[in-house]
Amino acid sequence: MKSHSLRLSSALAALAIVALSSGGANAAGEPVRVRGAIVSVDAAKLVVHGADGKDVTVKMGEKTGVLAVVKASMDDIKPGVFIGTATKDAADSSLQSVEVVVFPEAMKGTAEGHYPWDLPGANKMTNATVTNGVKGVDGQIVTVSYKGGEKKIQIPANVPVVTLVPASAADLHPGVMVFVPGERQADGSVEPRAVLFGKDGATPPM
Repeated sequence: MKSHSLRLSSALAALAIVALSSGGANAAGEPVRVRGAIVSVDAAKLVVHGADGKDVTVKMGEKTGVLAVVKASMDDIKPGVFIGTATKDAADSSLQSVEVVVFPEAMKGTAEGHYPWDLPGANKMTNATVTNGVKGVDGQIVTVSYKGGEKKIQIPANVPVVTLVPASAADLHPGVMVFVPGERQADGSVEPRAVLFGKDGATPPM
């Protein structure tokens, strides 16, 4: 239990750092988010076949946080819960979700805010606490609050809803879908801040 807690804390800190540094390059390298399937894995690295069709080497270290992405449900999105959602602009000037991550209580506050995102079909990420929700036939409309702001977000019934659970590098295998926020190094490899992988039929939607 203690080792799981440490891994969760490590991944939490990593995700927060990467999300908040997404605006540009820094001393350690260019911020990057890798999405794709694992081609090969060993103790020192992962090779991931990225969404752009290119293979990327992800260097693993003892402190690399690993989290499993598992399915959650619309019922988990309720007042008081901290969520992260990639969104696109809706016609009524609100935001429309394309995916939702329901953070476990231990990760509440992770990368809090509203900022640019690079997911195809979405241009913003909002990590915030749900303050109000109205359910409908086709999903629900929630109001979320974060430091410095508030947003109204439409969540269609058909968008993927997931949550995160502690895991380890031993759970990573070829064919597994991953989301890796990190920093591009001079040799083209990626130094990961964390590795999130799909488990039990889930795919990292972020």
